[in-house]
Amino acid sequence: MTKSDFTATFDVEHTPQEVFAAIGNVPGWWSGAVEGVPDRVGAEFTYRVPGVHFCRMRVTDFVPGERMVWRVVESDIEYVGRKTEWNDTEIRFEMAAEGGMTELRFTHQGLVPALECFDACSNAWNALVTKNLQNLIRTGEVQPSPWA
Repeated sequence: MTKSDFTATFDVEHTPQEVFAAIGNVPGWWSGAVEGVPDRVGAEFTYRVPGVHFCRMRVTDFVPGERMVWRVVESDIEYVGRKTEWNDTEIRFEMAAEGGMTELRFTHQGLVPALECFDACSNAWNALVTKNLQNLIRTGEVQPSPWA
């Protein structure tokens, strides 16, 4: 990881296991069509917003209550010149308990300012992770699209 990889961090009053479970409920926080479940190493799932974005992820690390890592094996970002900018990047969720709280650190390793999609993608991750995912963890309720 580099200092320029997109990262977001927040704390919640829930256990690392509860945070981990919420991350795995991808349709509960990531707006769009999701097929498949990130429930073990080697599992694959897809995310799609027609005409905007498609990606296929493979789970490469899965340690309940500690971390989940997805490798982007295929992507198509419609609004940039190089549609496959996310290919071979990693989406990392790392959590640790501290003083009755759980810190979640999200990193999209490879999403760096040099990429054409960086501004739009980092703004989207901010909305999806620090708002939607955090609200899903806190309330247990599926979150609406931040763009609706």
